[in-house]
Amino acid sequence: MVLFNSELHILTFIFCILEFGMCFYQLIYWLSHPQDRRRFWYLILLLLLLNYNITGGLFPDPKIQLSIQLQNIIAYGSGFLMASYFPFYFYKAFNLSTLKFHAIYGVALFLLVPYIVYFVILYPVKGDLGYATSYGLLVPAIYSVLVLYDLVNAIRLKIKERQCSPYPYNWLEMASVYAAVSPWICMTAFSYFNITQWLEVLVTNLGFVIISMLFIARNIKATRLEVATKQARQNGRAELFEHYCALFNLSRREREIALLLCRGFSYREIADALFISESTVNNHVQHIFVKTEVNRKTALQQRLGFIHLI
Repeated sequence: MVLFNSELHILTFIFCILEFGMCFYQLIYWLSHPQDRRRFWYLILLLLLLNYNITGGLFPDPKIQLSIQLQNIIAYGSGFLMASYFPFYFYKAFNLSTLKFHAIYGVALFLLVPYIVYFVILYPVKGDLGYATSYGLLVPAIYSVLVLYDLVNAIRLKIKERQCSPYPYNWLEMASVYAAVSPWICMTAFSYFNITQWLEVLVTNLGFVIISMLFIARNIKATRLEVATKQARQNGRAELFEHYCALFNLSRREREIALLLCRGFSYREIADALFISESTVNNHVQHIFVKTEVNRKTALQQRLGFIHLI
């Protein structure tokens, strides 16, 4: 069922309305909290998804005052742009450093270049959309599978690293992320086989729904953490330090070492004070750094609220 005497399916229209409302809310919140970078990346994802649904839903349509070729170029371009942003979004929003190549270089080489060559350059020259989709989607289809494989490994490693952090990724959340990403791997197949609009929209937008649920759930966790931190700060400076240590699941020995390290003690001085070897101190410090996700003393002082004790 289509709407407004156009090619826009009612299901596409419903998703567009939901995504527009979400975009408006996220934009207002981000403007008042510009330091929230994760929300900023999520907002871009929503805008690209909204653009993808609108152009994919409306184009191509002979009634629109644009050439069919240009409409196809725009529609396929929105899909390529959406697919190109996905690795970058997970690289930034989930801090998956192993995806850096895909986020910065891979999508440019294996997604954007094929689109420009086959759809922007050759398609207007040959006038054959079948030729453009047959050859222009071949490399992106193979590359998308590779991205999914690397993304699965990156999330798995991230879960292992963050088990002791205040925002641990659990297996349910990991499975949800996989489910959110998987539909986008089908985008090239949908384009190649010319799948009906409602089925394409339903499958690809499932990722949006799942990512939105993950985003909201993690925002709730962050809000609760912020409230607990403010309460600990009000109850006293020493309690604030203990609050952060408990938050990052530091053991009793790790808390002792963290406190001495934040006070400026060297590894040798800490070892002498606690009657342990210097190598043991080093091992504990490495565990502390992993749990708090820092790699130097000054960052540890800030992460554990020690700056408030000085």
